[in-house]
Amino acid sequence: MEEFLQRLKQRKLVQWALTYVAAAFALLQGLDIIAQQFGWPDGIRRGITIALAIGFFVTLVLAWYHGERGTQRASGAELLILALLLTIGGAVLWRVGTTPQEALVTTAAPSVHPDHTHATTSAAVPASDKSIAVLPFTNLSNDPDNKFFVDGMQDEILTKLAKIGALRVVSRSSTQRYASAPDNPGEIARQLGVANILEGSVQKAGNAVHINVQLIRAASDEHLWAESYNRTLEDIFGVEGEVAQAVAEALNAKLSGSERQVVSAKGTENPKAYEAYLRGRALDNASYSYADTTRAIDSYLEAVHEDPQFALAWSAAAVAMSNLYLNNYDAARSTADAVRHAADTAMKLQPRLAESLLARGAYLYRVERDFPAAREIYQQALAQQPGDVDILSELFFLERRMGLWNESIAHYREAIAREPRNVSIRVQGACEIFLRMRRFDETRELLEQALKIAPDDTTSRACLAQIEMRLGRLDAAAAWLARVPEDLRDSYEARARMQLLTLRRDVAALAVFMQPAEQRADAMLTGDDIDGLILLAFAQRETGHVDLAHRTFARLAAALAAVPGGVDHVTETGPNSPLVYAGLGDWIRAIAAAQHQIEINRNDANESAVAKIALAQIYAQKGEHSAAIALLPELLEIPSGVTPALLALDPIWDPIRDDPRFVALTKLSVTEYKVSPR
Repeated sequence: MEEFLQRLKQRKLVQWALTYVAAAFALLQGLDIIAQQFGWPDGIRRGITIALAIGFFVTLVLAWYHGERGTQRASGAELLILALLLTIGGAVLWRVGTTPQEALVTTAAPSVHPDHTHATTSAAVPASDKSIAVLPFTNLSNDPDNKFFVDGMQDEILTKLAKIGALRVVSRSSTQRYASAPDNPGEIARQLGVANILEGSVQKAGNAVHINVQLIRAASDEHLWAESYNRTLEDIFGVEGEVAQAVAEALNAKLSGSERQVVSAKGTENPKAYEAYLRGRALDNASYSYADTTRAIDSYLEAVHEDPQFALAWSAAAVAMSNLYLNNYDAARSTADAVRHAADTAMKLQPRLAESLLARGAYLYRVERDFPAAREIYQQALAQQPGDVDILSELFFLERRMGLWNESIAHYREAIAREPRNVSIRVQGACEIFLRMRRFDETRELLEQALKIAPDDTTSRACLAQIEMRLGRLDAAAAWLARVPEDLRDSYEARARMQLLTLRRDVAALAVFMQPAEQRADAMLTGDDIDGLILLAFAQRETGHVDLAHRTFARLAAALAAVPGGVDHVTETGPNSPLVYAGLGDWIRAIAAAQHQIEINRNDANESAVAKIALAQIYAQKGEHSAAIALLPELLEIPSGVTPALLALDPIWDPIRDDPRFVALTKLSVTEYKVSPR
């Protein structure tokens, strides 16, 4: 050991190490400033740190062999010590490279196969001292109608904070379930995985607005900062930016020059436009119903009417209208041209704004269906606001359509790691990714976790019912749906109930459930309505009500023909629409329409599968056994396809049900999908 220490001294190993550490530290400080200015994502910063750590151990090895005495022949003991140094270095690098967040993201994308499942857990990102949750603000106004203003103000402050790269901000979806001024901020912070809580209240009386905000360190209940703002509607603009900058200063979070400019920017200085925009944001955040989205668009368009230069309102309108366009709702107003105009205007006014990029991406995704271009735009938006869960959710929804399942899962995992109590993202990702891939155990686990957070969540129950139906467990599916109000017509809940009634061949109950759709004007039919009426019409025909079924199919054909721009852009209704022509016995048109849907959706992993199922069902209804059965092996494998249980139970396959080849497919064991028996 004495000889070894002497060689350390001769080769100046300690001096080399200290010099390298000092230089690396200075370099990291400089790079941190540059990274904040250019909005580099955390992955780049961690990569640089890992590279410098590797360089440290390389430097030690080089210094050992090239010391002041020149190249030396190492003894066995020296080689052993060097090996220990490199082993320790490797362990340090492994620890640095796999933080809880990064480990979750990098290990969450296993080899993708529709039948593959494995148990997963969701770990929250450890709370940093620069993590923050903005709780719902208290409405101190005498007029309860001013709640939209209070909610909108909270949302605007949260949005401004999210633009500061040094902060980790929990989204409104995770915080809206909590009280405005809770008695247990420490417990709430623990649940949300943050170190700090921002509370506030807003009082609006006529033209006067009083805002009170306070920042609390949750662990110690220490008040880090508090401020009151007395403004009028004419000079309230920019107050959310003032709050965001003050909070960042209290948390010692550095703002780059570009971040400071974005945070302090005023979207508008028109009071009427600002109020209309806040009303729209409140409606948009209230629920995911088409009706609320329609009312939100009313407010956004009112805002841009008052101030045509209001880029945030244009971008919000574009995103909202793109969703309705894709789902054939508000079809007269939410047109392709309207979405393009709103997105283009936002980009023209503020091209570097993350919200403008989101609007452009929404147009490319939902209108143009140019998925690669939309993904590139979303990635640009994510670079502007790293870790933003709304952008991450847009990405994983898009990537699952592109068939990029590993990438979709990684972005989904990152989103729920950043916000483990965001029920909306957790549930939608489970239903739209894992359920479609038939990874039933993982889907169930994610949904059960969501129900622990929000026991009354009906979407989780509807998706759990979908799992059971895909496995042929209709009683278990009914048990889940028994806890969903029958008058709830949101998409997931409605589709689950329609499918269960179809699989149970309960035509009377299905007719009752579809009465509201039957009474609705053709122009007001949603995609869910049309799909449900298709199911009802086939059920009517199978039970001998041929004339009634024919009238339903004829009505649907007329409604589809009247869809502005045709059905090609409509989610799921387009790929299912050929079944209407099959119901009318127009086989040539039905097969041609199904093949057309397969072709136009060839780049959409979800819609192409739906169109292929429709083609197989058309062949089955026509009695062409071989043509129908030839399509089924692929549909039993690809995401968004079918399962043996669905083949066995769905009455639409009845014309080929006795074919031995079909029977063999329905007998495939559920072990093919590696799910736990229940």
